[in-house]
Amino acid sequence: MTADTTTPTPVASGTTGEPALKVDSLWKIFGNRSDKIIGTSDADLSRKDLQEKTGCVLAVKDVSFEVAPGEVFVVMGLSGSGKSTLVRCLTRLIEPTSGSVVLNGEEVTSANEGQLRELRRKQVAMVFQHFGLLPHRQVIENIAFGLEVRGDDRTSRRRRAQEMVDLVGLSGYERSYPDQLSGGMQQRVGLARALAADPAILMFDEPFSALDPLIRRDMQNEVIRLHKEVGKTMVFITHDLAEALKLGDRILIMRDGEVVQVGRPDEVVGAPADDYVKDFVSDVPKSHVLTLKWVMRPARPGESDSGPALQCDTIVRDAARDVLAANGPVRVLDGDKVVGMVDDQDILRVVVAEEGTS
Repeated sequence: MTADTTTPTPVASGTTGEPALKVDSLWKIFGNRSDKIIGTSDADLSRKDLQEKTGCVLAVKDVSFEVAPGEVFVVMGLSGSGKSTLVRCLTRLIEPTSGSVVLNGEEVTSANEGQLRELRRKQVAMVFQHFGLLPHRQVIENIAFGLEVRGDDRTSRRRRAQEMVDLVGLSGYERSYPDQLSGGMQQRVGLARALAADPAILMFDEPFSALDPLIRRDMQNEVIRLHKEVGKTMVFITHDLAEALKLGDRILIMRDGEVVQVGRPDEVVGAPADDYVKDFVSDVPKSHVLTLKWVMRPARPGESDSGPALQCDTIVRDAARDVLAANGPVRVLDGDKVVGMVDDQDILRVVVAEEGTS
C-alpha cells in the first residue's frame, strides 16, 4: 500500500495559492541510455533487478509533491533512499533524467545556463552537512561571500552580513575564522550565509548529521526559531525520524527512490501507509506527536453544550494537564465547531500504550 499523494497541498494564508515548489514525475536514473528506460516495462523493475538487467541505477522514481509558501517540508529516508539525489535534482546540481521542477513559477528543468545561474543566486540557497566555509576569511566575510559573487557593493553586503550575524546569534564573532569556531557555530555561519541572499527557498541536505547530539538539538531549535522569524519556505533532508517530526510541517518518506507516504507528523505516526512506515514510527512517543483528533470520540447527546474546550490540533501531551484536571469530558473544537470529546481515559490510553512499547 502506498500513500495517496494527490491530496492538495495546504497553502499558507495570505498567498495566491501557487506552490513555492512543484515537483512532477521526477526521475533520476544513472547509467547509459537511462532516458530510454522510462515508459517501458523496465521502469517497473525493482532497483536491484533494473541494475542487473541494464546496469543502470535507479535513484529517484516518479516523485511528485508540492511545497506551500512558508512550509517546512521534510524529506526523510534511510541511506540510499534517494533523498539527497532528489534535493540536488531540484536545482539541477544533478540533472534529472525526466520530470518537471517549478520553483516560484519558474521552470527549473528547462532553464538555460544563464537562467539557472540566476535562480541559484537569487531564488534558492542550500545548506549542506559539510559547511564549505572559506578558512582564510572571517565569519562576516564568509557570510557576505554569496553577495560578493552576486555583485553587491561592499557596503550593502557588509550591512546585510551583519544583520545575519545578529539573526543567528553570532554577534561578537564577526572577526573570527572558521577554525576558531565549534561545529555548531560553523553551521550557524552556513545558515547565515544561506539567509544573506534572501532566497525564496532554503534547502538543507542533512546539515546537522555530523554534529554532537546536544549541538544538533540546539541547531534544530535554531531552525525552528529562524523559521518563525523569517518565514522562509524550507526543504529539509534527513535520515532521522525524530528530527523530521520535530521540524516538519509535512514529511515525505522515501524508500528505494520512491515516495512511500506524504503527510503531517501526526498523520505519519497515526496512520502509517504501510509496514515500512509503521516500523519506522513504532518507537515514537505518540503523545508527543498525535493531536486530539486522533484520540477524541463522538459527543453524546447534550455533552457538547458547555464546558472546557481545546482545539483538535492540540498535541495530546500538551492537552493532558487540562483534560486530566477537568471534572468531565472536554470538548474538541475545529475552529468554533465541536467535532468530538476527550476525557482522561482517552489521554491515559495513549500514555499506557507508549509505556507498553518502551
